[in-house]
Amino acid sequence: MAMATPDIENRLLAGLPGRDLARFMPKLAPRFLEIGTVLFESGEVVAAVDFPLDGVVSLVTKLENGGPVEVATVGNEGLVGVPAVAGGSLAVQAISQVAGRSLSMSTPDFLDELATSPSLARLVQNYVQALFGQISQAVACNRLHSTEERLSRWLLMSQDRAGRGQFSITQEFLGQMLGVRRATVALAAGSLERAGLISFWRGYIEILDRYGLEQVACECYRVFRSEVDPVTGRRGSGSRPDWVG
Repeated sequence: MAMATPDIENRLLAGLPGRDLARFMPKLAPRFLEIGTVLFESGEVVAAVDFPLDGVVSLVTKLENGGPVEVATVGNEGLVGVPAVAGGSLAVQAISQVAGRSLSMSTPDFLDELATSPSLARLVQNYVQALFGQISQAVACNRLHSTEERLSRWLLMSQDRAGRGQFSITQEFLGQMLGVRRATVALAAGSLERAGLISFWRGYIEILDRYGLEQVACECYRVFRSEVDPVTGRRGSGSRPDWVG
């Protein structure tokens, strides 16, 4: 899919000094990630890193029964594929959960830039620490919070990253990301829909009442934002995303 090189919509890239960014950008290739696109498999060599612009990528781990469980999500605040070393791999699968644009760079080029730019190295180090914090919080979230709370948190985080309140996604795929059965997702979505917070029809979800959804979401949403927002220079975790009216 042909795409023009976009403005800097990835907040991590936007944090680079102009000189570093000017050297970095020619090595990035734009691409579109359809929902369900697998960026890399668990244990597979990570050939490229991706900087999402308006989509969302899930990092998932697979259980013995083959079922995936989401441990973290990455959007326009970060990058997918780190920590990366030449020929290295990660113990998770990366899969696009909300379709959108991304900027991709080969792992060797990224590692060269990481060694060259102290500003990039500092940003990436801080982001990886925040990502690990998100993974740690997800363990407690998956164990302790209801499906309605987790679905609300998922929707809010996806809206923050994508900059829109409507997503193309199936109940089956949502169930895989949340680690529950499709029927459980249907019950949770139905509860949110009856409360007037979302509209859910075949293959699509639309957020109708963001404030109401924030009241239902577990505290993990605020924790996740408090981890990542300081890294990317967004306003404090108590404020709404810049694009929300």
